[in-house]
Amino acid sequence: MSMENRVKATAKNIEGKIQEVVGEVTGNPQDKAEGQEKQAEAQVRHSVENIKDNIKKAID
Repeated sequence: MSMENRVKATAKNIEGKIQEVVGEVTGNPQDKAEGQEKQAEAQVRHSVENIKDNIKKAID
């Protein structure tokens, strides 16, 4: 499950980067901001997975 969540977070990060670039190119600040939000969400998801992994290692 952890790997699946990491893949989803990576996909969300890529999607966010693309949307941010599109927003910059088109001059649409809303697209740029939404892209940045998606990237931040992906970072949070990765952090959560890292915490889960560390807890699992500590228990094992």
